Amino acid sequence: MTDDKVKRRLTTVLCADVHGYSRLMEADEAGTMEALRRCRAAIARLVERHDGRIVNTWGDAVIAEFASVVEAVQCAVEIQQEISDQDSAAPQANPMRFRIGINLGDVMVDGTNIYGDGVNIASRLQELADPGGIVISSSVYDQVHNKLSVGFDCLGQRPLKNIAPLTSYRVTLGGRTAGQASIPIEENRTPSQTARAPRMDDRREPSSSTNAVSDWLAKLPRPIAVALTVSAFLIMINLFSGGHKIWFHWPVAVILFGAALRMVLGRRPEQDRR
Repeated sequence: MTDDKVKRRLTTVLCADVHGYSRLMEADEAGTMEALRRCRAAIARLVERHDGRIVNTWGDAVIAEFASVVEAVQCAVEIQQEISDQDSAAPQANPMRFRIGINLGDVMVDGTNIYGDGVNIASRLQELADPGGIVISSSVYDQVHNKLSVGFDCLGQRPLKNIAPLTSYRVTLGGRTAGQASIPIEENRTPSQTARAPRMDDRREPSSSTNAVSDWLAKLPRPIAVALTVSAFLIMINLFSGGHKIWFHWPVAVILFGAALRMVLGRRPEQDRR
C-alpha cells in the first residue's frame, strides 16, 4: 500500500443551503449577511451536539458529516426548527429558509475535506427539498425509517444533475415538512403511528362532508354520478401514489366524455318517439 493511496470512508453527509440567497442579498445585503451568520452559528452548535463535524462552508452552503445516520437526520430536523423559531421571534420581510439534503455514502478523504459521489448526491438532494424542508436518500431512509418519529413521503426516482436517478424521501411530520415542529427520537414508534394518526376532531368532520357529497351525487343522472365517482378515485390514486407525475387527466377525460355521450344518445330515442 502506497502513501498516496486515496483514503475512503462511509459517512453520512448533510448539505444545506439558503433558498433564494441571491434574491435576499439583492434586497438587503447587510441584513442577509447578519441572518446567515446567526443561522450558521445555530447550525454549528447543533452539528456539534449531534457528534457531527462541519466540513466546509462556502457562499451560503454548509457541508457536515456524521458517524450516525440517525443523529444526522435528527440534527437536520432541529436545524429547521431552530431557524423557524428565530424567524418567529423576529419576523422579517424576507425570512431565511434552508433546504437540506442527507446521504449515506462512500467519500474520498483529503485532510479535513471530503469529496465524491457521497457528497454530490447530498448536494443534489438538497436541491429537491422545499424551503425549510429535508430530503434524504434511500440509503438514509433504510437506516432511520423505524428509529425516528417522523413521516417519510417517497418522491420516487427523480433525475439528478450528472447523477443517475435515485429514490429519495421527503421528511414530514403530520403532513408538514420537517422543521415546523420539534421531533424527538423515539425508538418504539413508527412514522405511521406518530405522523399520520388522525385526531378525534379530524375523524368527525369528514362524515358531514361525505354525506353532503353523497346527496349531491344522488341528484345527478346516474351515468354522470358514476363518471364523477370513478374520476375522483383515479385522481386520488394519482395524488397519493406520486403527485409529481400527473396522469389522471387522460382517463378522466375519456370517462367524462363517455358519460356525456351516453346521456346524449339516451335522449335521442325519447325525442324520436315524440
